[in-house]
Amino acid sequence: MTTIDPQVAAAGAGVASATGERTGGLAASLADWLTTTDHKKIGRLYVGTSLVLLLAVAGVGTLLGIERIDATKNIIDADALPQLFSLYRVVLTFGVVAPFLLGLAIAIVPLQLGARAIAFPRLAVAGFWTWLLGAGLVVGAIAANGGPDGGDAKMVDLFLAAHVLVVIGLLASAISVAASVLTTRAPGMNMRRVPLFAWSALVGSLGLVLMLPVLAGALVLLYLDHRGGRTTFGGNSGINGWIGFASTQPQTFVYAVPAFGIAAEVIATASRKRLALRGFALAGIGLVGVAAIAGVSQVSAPLRANITHRDLGPVLNDVVPYALFNLLPILGATVVLALGLLALATSRPRITAPLLFGFFGAGLVMVGMLANAVFLVGDAHLAGTVFEEGTWIYVCYGSVLAGLGGIAYWGPKLWGRRIGDAKAIPLALLGALGTVLASLPYLVAGFAKQPAASGVFDYSGPQNVWNVLVTVGHGLMVVTVVGFIGLALAAFSGGDGDHAGDDPWDGQTLEWATASPAPDRNFAEVHTVASPEPLLDLKPTGGKA
Repeated sequence: MTTIDPQVAAAGAGVASATGERTGGLAASLADWLTTTDHKKIGRLYVGTSLVLLLAVAGVGTLLGIERIDATKNIIDADALPQLFSLYRVVLTFGVVAPFLLGLAIAIVPLQLGARAIAFPRLAVAGFWTWLLGAGLVVGAIAANGGPDGGDAKMVDLFLAAHVLVVIGLLASAISVAASVLTTRAPGMNMRRVPLFAWSALVGSLGLVLMLPVLAGALVLLYLDHRGGRTTFGGNSGINGWIGFASTQPQTFVYAVPAFGIAAEVIATASRKRLALRGFALAGIGLVGVAAIAGVSQVSAPLRANITHRDLGPVLNDVVPYALFNLLPILGATVVLALGLLALATSRPRITAPLLFGFFGAGLVMVGMLANAVFLVGDAHLAGTVFEEGTWIYVCYGSVLAGLGGIAYWGPKLWGRRIGDAKAIPLALLGALGTVLASLPYLVAGFAKQPAASGVFDYSGPQNVWNVLVTVGHGLMVVTVVGFIGLALAAFSGGDGDHAGDDPWDGQTLEWATASPAPDRNFAEVHTVASPEPLLDLKPTGGKA
């Protein structure tokens, strides 16, 4: 085990006061945020920007749902429709889910590790600004008809180059998170004692470190081909075929790994005792991360049709990678959630907003995993239908809900105040309902052969009903996010939030051992850890009650 303490002087203008706040007016405060190396601020920059993009992309999902209600004609211009579908897919995956959970990890993981700073803080903040620039250019390029299947060649070039910036930014920040878990742990904190969320952040970050360079390489090759003869990779119409693996299942499971860490963390706290069989929870989170291998190999490993009529060799060639990339993550998710249910069933848990957001979010991600396992069975004949979109929405919106639970749970440590459970619990229930409505009807419509990424289609059954329900689901997600942002702003700014003490949840891990909000250097002294729940060791019950 290593315990490196990164020594980074706070950047930015202004003078630090005794409380860690900077003085010098608005200009100094702005400069401080623009040049900060404080991981708590970097994480909040990621989270805040992702939530703004989430509102926009959920609105796009609602618009696309309205477009598909009347399947006899296009409301949106037929040439613009593919660009909207591309915007929806790319921004929700790389502009919301991946940076949202990565940003939460940047803000919280060093506190959980007992570290005074994140490893490579300048790399982390450079990653944010690179990602933000790339995300803005991606949105602009798609809006100017430059996404996959776009008609403006220069904007297609811009889309590919900007997408590389997005990938580089996320990769840089992921390296910082992974290095923090590996090198900045408190004395006594071996890898078996790493907090569950920090462990999930490590697994997810390593998955990104493995997969994102592959995606970047594909984007560079597409860019060079598109700038040249456009003969090797199919030009603008072939873009999705080469980079689509990164924004569909099972690769999206890697982005969702921290959702299971959040769920496990809030469940353990709500149960008010040590999590039984904790080692299995660590293994379960690790199994979810196995999906990263699918991203490296750029395959989803489907089972071909009529597989039972094939010889043993071809059957094994299909079954082994299918089980590795798709079933092992399901097993890992099952283990984590089963242990969580066991902890809740054998205790008198406190029902809180973070618990509901985290548990529902991880559970919905798992439903998406199960649906993807069905989608990849060739005999189901679901390829090319909206079934895949339904599984993707389950994973993405489920991850978002878990992330909102993380904000509600760790918000006191970042802002010193907490969101009232009475106001936030209804939003958790509304968000879960919205996710189901935005996803489940597409699973049904997929079996009815509603085509993917299309506004005109015809099939037997109540096709309007399924698309109306999906539209309502996206609308409910917009309401959930707007409501949560409103509650968070009111609570954390001091207008409507409860004052939080240093340990408002009766926590178990090191972040609750420092002041709320945490100071610039996190801890006045380095703590020595003797168990996975060091705070419980200091409490009278010892985590047994």
